[in-house]
Amino acid sequence: MNKWTKSLAIVFLAFQSGVYAQNVRKTVFVIADGIPADVIERLELPNIKRIISDGTYTRMHVGGDKSSYNETPTISAVGYNSLLTGTWVNKHNVPDNDITAPNYNYQHIFRLFKAQYPGKKTAIFSSWQDNRTKLVGHELPEAGNVKMDYYFDGYELDTIHYQHDKAHQFMHRIDEKVVEEATATIRKNAPDLSWVYLEYTDDMGHMHGDSPEFEAAVKMLDAQMGKLYDAIQYRKKQFKEDWLLMITTDHGRDEKTGRGHGGQSPRQRTTWMVTNYKPLNAYATRYQPAIVDIMPTINRYMNIKVPSDVQREIDGTPLIGKVSISQALVNSVQGHLDITWKALEPAGNVKIWLTTTNDFKAGKADQYHLVGEVPVTSQHAWIDVKDYPSDYYKIVLEAPENTLNQWITKETKK
Repeated sequence: MNKWTKSLAIVFLAFQSGVYAQNVRKTVFVIADGIPADVIERLELPNIKRIISDGTYTRMHVGGDKSSYNETPTISAVGYNSLLTGTWVNKHNVPDNDITAPNYNYQHIFRLFKAQYPGKKTAIFSSWQDNRTKLVGHELPEAGNVKMDYYFDGYELDTIHYQHDKAHQFMHRIDEKVVEEATATIRKNAPDLSWVYLEYTDDMGHMHGDSPEFEAAVKMLDAQMGKLYDAIQYRKKQFKEDWLLMITTDHGRDEKTGRGHGGQSPRQRTTWMVTNYKPLNAYATRYQPAIVDIMPTINRYMNIKVPSDVQREIDGTPLIGKVSISQALVNSVQGHLDITWKALEPAGNVKIWLTTTNDFKAGKADQYHLVGEVPVTSQHAWIDVKDYPSDYYKIVLEAPENTLNQWITKETKK
């Protein structure tokens, strides 16, 4: 074997062994309950600032589109499920914290991830067991029999080790336990896709509103995020893995006292995201992203290929990588649809698909019709729908780098 063929053989073996392969990608997303953006921005939070210095901070919003078909209550479990599924309440059907009838046809990120990568590991570390048993639907047939590989939750039901007290300090102890398990599991087992949920900040908000107690709780959260980020940094350094960390909240708080939420006031709708990723894309920097954008962002980072029927229902837009279009608006005008969007990447065309059914809601297929195709840069289409008479339309705009969807219903026609 001469030097040339020997060198080629070494390179081939290196590729086979993964020496030159792309680092394994892993993701952790965190929901820290009930913290308005203004609080994150004005407090001294050294660990969160450390993460921002490595990545990005942006304001976000929850609540869907105000006064529209997808307006969504700014309530905890509602927000969690909007993140998990990338959809608003009109689709995922979790309007409150009771979680009585989630529509699992709108598949959450763990289900999509496991369908493509059945050998990879998932984890949930949660101060509320319902996140796993009801929202994720752990081992439920109707939720696709998804099984979380690692789960640490249910501590709120353990009143022996976490005796409930009126000051709700037991919730801080539970959050500490959740973070302890998350950091230990990440360091040792490094699950590929993990969710960390922490509740104490919301409890302090309800009890004390905007107050020293609430601010102290947010500072405790900051310390917890420091521990979590240290575990991620350990994995990155020791095992050369690429980790995406996304930290957000599920809702803001009312302007008057800070005790309430659930409505559509600006402070209740305005949330935030901290991530170690940079840079965010043009969509994220030009507009105010939404909680539903986190799921498609993780899909893109983790290379999750979403089936087309599921993709057409996702309300979010990726915050990383190229995005062709955003800000879609559709209006019904005398047998036509007036459709507009903002062009972010000029290349290619927008395919306009239409259906008059919503059979996807029941787990069936909608029959879409291609009713138009125009350049991305036109930012407008005028579509004749006289051959599709209906009081209801689902419209999908399929562009080269992303897909948007809108509904027109009888109630929203003017």
